[in-house]
Amino acid sequence: MAGDKPVLRVGLIGTGFMGKTHVFGFASAPRVFDLPYEIVLHAVADRSDELAGEAARALGFAHATGDWRALVQDPEIDLVDITTPNAFHKEMALAAIAAGKHVYCEKPLAPLAADAREMTDAAEAAGIKTQVGFNYLCNPMVGLAREMIEAGELGEIRSYRGVHAEDYMADAASPFSFRNDPVGGGVLADLGSHALATAEYLLGPIESVFGDCVTVISSRPDGSGGRRAVETDDIGRAFLRFASGATGSVEASWIATGRKMQHDFEVYGSRGALFFSQERFNELHFYCAADSTGRRGFRRIEAGPDHPPYGRFCIAPGHQLGFNDLKAIEVARYLEAISGKRDEPFNFRAGLRVQRLVETIHASSRVIAWMPTT
Repeated sequence: MAGDKPVLRVGLIGTGFMGKTHVFGFASAPRVFDLPYEIVLHAVADRSDELAGEAARALGFAHATGDWRALVQDPEIDLVDITTPNAFHKEMALAAIAAGKHVYCEKPLAPLAADAREMTDAAEAAGIKTQVGFNYLCNPMVGLAREMIEAGELGEIRSYRGVHAEDYMADAASPFSFRNDPVGGGVLADLGSHALATAEYLLGPIESVFGDCVTVISSRPDGSGGRRAVETDDIGRAFLRFASGATGSVEASWIATGRKMQHDFEVYGSRGALFFSQERFNELHFYCAADSTGRRGFRRIEAGPDHPPYGRFCIAPGHQLGFNDLKAIEVARYLEAISGKRDEPFNFRAGLRVQRLVETIHASSRVIAWMPTT
């Protein structure tokens, strides 16, 4: 015990960008929220003892190891946080579950839906609380959009358009990486998973899809003077039908030159519409068809304390939250789920759902019959 709260000791596997982001979430969440636990950054694992030691000193962990299996088996650890490349998620998560640890895993949950199902079934059978890292859903403006849709402010929802586009793979001279390997999943799994998760968060279940996935850069430097063929998609698109009757589309691209974080959506209803862009994610734009002629147009709703939990970070509107703040919100909600105060925000079963959508879109893309125009 620390004070009047039980201690929750965290073990982190992977110290890249997402690993650091998760640590920021664990570090800031206790200073913003009244959490049910006292968080202790207990141990970190990386590819070697040296790298792990450097990470422990930089990130504030008490222990370090070059063996992730040793971390998972550490009896002091309560929660294992996995931020490694996608191909390693399954083995690490199953080992953590078998050791009785709660598991926080970055998206996508696993390269294959069958793997994600095995992970989900194992966690549920063991009574383990899980979380998949979809922190964009923690944005107060995205939550507000969902509230407005559910309250009927847009009327009957007719259509949806979502896109997640970045340009970190746009250079054909950049080397082959784990993202290009089939076990990495391609852009639809990497970025499209966010677009699909957001679509269902706002409009409910997607019941059918029609996909088109394209590999634009067919080979990349292999690091040894040669080139390696790329089989994964650079652009993934899908038409959607929701169980509600609404239709729409999503697009994912990691070769969208000039785009750094275009995680956008548009929702069109009979009485109004919404537009959101992650590149300006403290804003939500709302069009109300009931406005008088000559006064119609998209109005900007600016994030502020009236949009929880913004007020826990800043008392003034317009000062804006940041990406790492969304991780802090995600961490806080997950810890509340572990304590039994709420349901899991986005657990392994939800991650499995997204992976099934990704695979169904890929399967649809493989059977498209293109008709010549001449």
